[in-house]
Amino acid sequence: MDRWLDHARALDAVADNTIKAYRANVLGFLAFMQGHFGEAQGIGAISRIGVGDMRAWMASERSRGIAPRSLARALSAVKSFYRWLSEREGFEPTAVLSARAPKFHRKLPRPLAEDAAREMIDRVGLQATEPWVAARDEAVVTLLYGCGLRISEALGLTGRDLPLPEVLRIRGKGGKERIVPVIPAAREAVAHYVSLSPFEPEPNAPVFRGARGGALSPRAIQKVMEQARLQLGLPATATPHAMRHSFATHLLARGGDLRAIQELLGHASLSTTQAYTAVDAAHLMDVYERAHPRS
Repeated sequence: MDRWLDHARALDAVADNTIKAYRANVLGFLAFMQGHFGEAQGIGAISRIGVGDMRAWMASERSRGIAPRSLARALSAVKSFYRWLSEREGFEPTAVLSARAPKFHRKLPRPLAEDAAREMIDRVGLQATEPWVAARDEAVVTLLYGCGLRISEALGLTGRDLPLPEVLRIRGKGGKERIVPVIPAAREAVAHYVSLSPFEPEPNAPVFRGARGGALSPRAIQKVMEQARLQLGLPATATPHAMRHSFATHLLARGGDLRAIQELLGHASLSTTQAYTAVDAAHLMDVYERAHPRS
């Protein structure tokens, strides 16, 4: 188990939280198989797991109330472990690798409308009484929407990134790097914050600081957006991550190329990015239903 996780961490650049989930998923699977067969599961026993055993495990998980999406993730971890182990031990993995994940409805991203996204940025800048704090919050949210950054990526910027260039190199999930253009509005918002901040930029220190000078917590941005959305009458889905969704959806609606948007977001799989086409299609259908003379 440890060797497999080390392999995933080193060669596949899997994030720490994913490593923890992998371990829990596979240990749960092996624990079930031990009870299922009534004996400890060494490599020999593991290699003999069949299609019926996989079905029994998945049925047991569903009976415990595990959601289809969570079960699909667990199955993916089990397959990854089994594929790695079979290559090293020389047994046939087909029975496990052929197990089908349960079907589930992929949740569509919930972006804001273009005017709502702009209003959110403006409103966030009015929440704090301290001018530098207000400028900080506005700069962070502008980066989320203007560059499609995750909140962790925006708050991970350091003094080395200042002043913000026209193009940023962002290290995202799993250590994947991507190139992100920085629009003038985002550069100006960050520069304005830096000019007001009581803390001098340092190469290894975070750009965005809390009240005492430490790294800004994601919760601080979540909280200020909660206040703003209540004032604007926006739904609870208007979160920091919704600004990233809005970035992608609005680019697509303006004719952006799906592959380019995939690169900008840092999605490993195009299927993840394709969820935004469903959002745009939903918008088009709404317009059609409201505007078509036969509706």
